[in-house]
Amino acid sequence: MATQLADRAGATGYEDLEYNDMADRRQDGGMYQQSASENGNADQLARFLGWFSIGLGLAEVLAPRQLAQLIGVENRPGVFRLMGFREIGTGIAILSQEQPAGAVWGRVAGDLLDLALLGTQLDSNNPEREKTLAATMSVLGVTALDLYTAKSLSNQSNGSNGSSNGHARAGMNSTQEIMDSSSGIRVKSATTIGRPVAEVYGFWRNFENLPRFMTHLESVRTEGDRSHWVALGPAGVRLEWQAEMVEDRPNELISWRSLPGGRVDTAGYVRFRSAPGDRGTEIVVEMRYDPPGGVVGASIAKLFGESGQEVVTRDLQAFKNVIELGEVVHSDSSIYPKAHPARPPSDEEMKKAKLLNNTGVAAR
Repeated sequence: MATQLADRAGATGYEDLEYNDMADRRQDGGMYQQSASENGNADQLARFLGWFSIGLGLAEVLAPRQLAQLIGVENRPGVFRLMGFREIGTGIAILSQEQPAGAVWGRVAGDLLDLALLGTQLDSNNPEREKTLAATMSVLGVTALDLYTAKSLSNQSNGSNGSSNGHARAGMNSTQEIMDSSSGIRVKSATTIGRPVAEVYGFWRNFENLPRFMTHLESVRTEGDRSHWVALGPAGVRLEWQAEMVEDRPNELISWRSLPGGRVDTAGYVRFRSAPGDRGTEIVVEMRYDPPGGVVGASIAKLFGESGQEVVTRDLQAFKNVIELGEVVHSDSSIYPKAHPARPPSDEEMKKAKLLNNTGVAAR
C-alpha cells in the first residue's frame, strides 16, 4: 500500500544536467553541489523578483498618487501606470519562462530607466528631495540584486548550452535530430536507481507501467511499435495521442515521438547505463513537448507553481520509488500545496492527490 511518509530529497532536476558529464561530477562532487546550490538560489531569486515586479506594478497602476507622495516625486499618473504595466509584464515573463535570464535582464533595463527618472527629481528645488534620495538608494539596491540574478541565470543557461559534446550526440542519430529540430519546451532530469540496468530498462520498456508513476498519465496501451496515451491536462481536460518508437536499444536507450493528429505534440528519450561502484542504474530522461494552449498554457501552469521540469523530476523520483520499493513514497508536499494542520490526510485529500483509487483503496 502507498505510504504517506516522504522522501523526495533525492530527486535531481536541473535542465543543464548532461548524461556524459556524470563522471566529472562524481570526481568533483563538492564543486557540483555548490554549482547546483547556486543555480537553485538564482532560480529562487528570480521567482521572488517576478512576484516583486507584479506587486510593484500593481501599486504603480492602482495607486500612482500615493506612490508619488511616498517617494517624493511629481505625481504623473500616466507615467506611473506605464511603468506599472511594464513591471507586471516583466514579472509574468520571469515567472512563466523555464529559463528567465532574458526577462531578468529586462528588469535590469527597467531599473536603469527608473534611476534616470528619479535622477531628474533630485535637484534642490524638490522639497521632498530626501524621500527621493532614499527611493533612489532603494532602487540601486534592487538593481544590484537584479544584476546578480541575471548574471547567475545567464551563466547557468550558458553552461547548459555549452555542456553538450560529440560523445553525447554520437550514436543518437534520429533521436537527437528529432529533439534538436523540434519546437516547444525542453526538460531534462536524471537520477540513480539501485537496481540492475536490465530490470530498470525492462520496466520502462513496458509502457503500460508508466501510469504507475507518471502523475498526469491515465493509461498507455501498446500496439506493436505504436502506443495510445491518455492523460489529464490542465483543468482536468482529457488528452489522447498516438506515439511511435524511434529507437529501442535494449538496456541502453528508448526514444519516442507523438504522431500527427493527437492533442499532444511530444518527443523524448530515456537513457540507461550501469552506475559506477555497482550502485545500480544511472537514468536520464529528456523530452520536448508543446503543451495544450502552447506557451500561454505553460506560462499559466508555471505561474501556479508547476512547470514541466518539476513534473518530470517528480515523476522520475516516483519511478525510482516504484523500482526500489514497489510503491510511490509520498510526502506532505505531494499532498498539500499550502500550509496545513498537523494531522493525517483525509480520504478526500488523498483522492485529490491521486493516492487513493475510486474505491477508497490506497493506490499502488
